[in-house]
Amino acid sequence: MPSLLGIDSGLTVTKAVIFDIDGTQLAVARRRVTQFMPKAHYVERDMDELWSATADAIREAITLSGRQADDIQAIAATAHGDGIYLADKEHKPLGRAILSLDSRAGPVVDRWQADGVSDRSLALTGQVPHVSAPSALLAFIREEEPERFRRIGHAMSCKDWLTFCLSGIIGTDRTEASTSFTDVQTQEYSEEALRLFGLQDLAHALPPMSQSDRIVGRVTREAAERTGLVEGTAVVAGLHDVMASALGAGRYAEGTVALIAGTYSINETLSSEPRVDKRWFCRNGITPGSWNNMSISPASSANYEWFLETLCGAERADGEACGKSIHSLLAPEIEAAMERPSTVLFHPFLFGSPYGAAASASFFGLGGWHDRGDMLRAVLEGIAFNHRIHVDALREGFAFDKASLAGGVSRNPAVAQMFADVLGMPVTVTETDEAAAWGAALCAGSGAGIYADPRSDPRDIASIAKTYRPDPTRSADMDSRYRVFCEIAETMAPLWPKIGALAREQPTN
Repeated sequence: MPSLLGIDSGLTVTKAVIFDIDGTQLAVARRRVTQFMPKAHYVERDMDELWSATADAIREAITLSGRQADDIQAIAATAHGDGIYLADKEHKPLGRAILSLDSRAGPVVDRWQADGVSDRSLALTGQVPHVSAPSALLAFIREEEPERFRRIGHAMSCKDWLTFCLSGIIGTDRTEASTSFTDVQTQEYSEEALRLFGLQDLAHALPPMSQSDRIVGRVTREAAERTGLVEGTAVVAGLHDVMASALGAGRYAEGTVALIAGTYSINETLSSEPRVDKRWFCRNGITPGSWNNMSISPASSANYEWFLETLCGAERADGEACGKSIHSLLAPEIEAAMERPSTVLFHPFLFGSPYGAAASASFFGLGGWHDRGDMLRAVLEGIAFNHRIHVDALREGFAFDKASLAGGVSRNPAVAQMFADVLGMPVTVTETDEAAAWGAALCAGSGAGIYADPRSDPRDIASIAKTYRPDPTRSADMDSRYRVFCEIAETMAPLWPKIGALAREQPTN
């Protein structure tokens, strides 16, 4: 029976997911990939380890699916965006890949903001360069590692590296190509953009661009032996994971804002014309003449996971021992806290923020009478408030009146309702465990001719979706809490650099 393989490679885990062509998930296999942090601001991974882990996951998924490998009609990958995966002219990894959590290029970005490059980039490419943008990382390598820069043969994204490992073909798709070097008007590569960043010598290294659902190659004999796939299976270009997640969650179209609560706070909406603003990235949509507008920060459910890992170790161990999810064990505490008034607020800025790199996470309003449930509620509220910062920015440029929500915390009905109350609009959650992988599989199916296009989701979305509508009383309360949340952040802005400086101060004798 025909099936499709979607690969989803995140910042810590790479997954292979096999779907029936009706959208039913048949099997998923996961492998962790080592993160290397050799010094402050550096976050890297070994490219060969990533491929090995992904190949192992593919082999296991095939076994778990109970289907034959030749049932798989096509494969497509999605993965974390931005960062950079470099290969030399012989297609060999050129050092470790740099992940999107890396911030070594901070001085480059600061200089570009001061000398006007960032403003020119916004007008030309539709986005202001940030610390993990390919443009900033390549400029950093040019300045700090000139020998490595000289040897660059190919500058790829994560999913493009995996596509190469499967097919032996170097290339990218429209969504991934627009992370730094495309003209926002033409949606094609721009020599002017390369010159703007001083990277004109790398024109040869940009991978050829194609449609996300185009077959770009076939599984090689070597890849087949490594993964258990059948040699010659179609490999489709795939797409950026932000777009893949929204596509896989279902019903992503103009008039909707899609929220993905993962490591990053992702908030995006489609438009049929380019609109640029410093508060969002205006990047290519899947099809020509469409743009995906993303307002993001690394300040979402990773804060919740950190809290569980750091302060709920006993419950995690108990859950593993009795086969229960830690989320279900803690749910009564959270739900009880949501039912009572609270002064506790939390800035979810453990890994970054919309307020700049200097911001840090904090609890406010804590009293000795508060318990862990109050703190967990504040963490989840803070995550929702941070998403609202981005959604409010997008509201000023685009028209939408409903939201979709994906990501781990979306599975908690109380949290989904909280998002509806915080945003003041209906929020829909679909029963899609692996939304990004399914988004990639939709592209694979379109490339193989199974679907008319990547938006032709065969599932009965209405039957797997639940919509949460804002409660007027709770929404008004959340609005008041949100405004205090923002006011505290604005007040803290001049203090955050001083707090950060404490770690750099040396004791005096």
